[in-house]
Amino acid sequence: MSAPHAPDADKGRPAPATTHVPLAPPPHAVSVGGGRAGRRRDRHGRGMRGPLAVRGPLAPAGVPVARSRAQRFDEFVLDAVEELERRFAQELDGVEFAVEDVPDPRRDHGLDDVPLGAVLTAERGEPARIVLYRRPIELRAVGTSELSALVHDVVVEQVAELLGLGPNEIDPEYGEE
Repeated sequence: MSAPHAPDADKGRPAPATTHVPLAPPPHAVSVGGGRAGRRRDRHGRGMRGPLAVRGPLAPAGVPVARSRAQRFDEFVLDAVEELERRFAQELDGVEFAVEDVPDPRRDHGLDDVPLGAVLTAERGEPARIVLYRRPIELRAVGTSELSALVHDVVVEQVAELLGLGPNEIDPEYGEE
């Protein structure tokens, strides 16, 4: 059986030559570390992964990219507490500050909304505690500067509740952007 030939060849004209040109990846698609070209997110859609996204020699523990969200949140809480402890050292002596991911659903907070923090008064030899709930606070903030300001405001509100004062008495700049 003979191979079919192009209809143009019957008329005395040569068949047009076809060449296969491989398509190049678009200019924004860069392959790093042997991955497939054009792949910018992992298969679960969680964003870039690689040597700069995890701790290692390119991102040692001291640089901001190596800190987790919980660690950054803890730093915001420490900054807010340090500022208030300088002004209210005697009143806040012995008060513990804690961070929990979410409020305990079994505990009655007396609110219809999800609380951002709680004051646990001293009882049975336990010191007074101020607890901030990380996830509800993070969900209400957009960006690190807004998160820092919201953490500061929540700490001020909880300290004010513990001391029986208004938030503006604790921090005159409370609530200002």
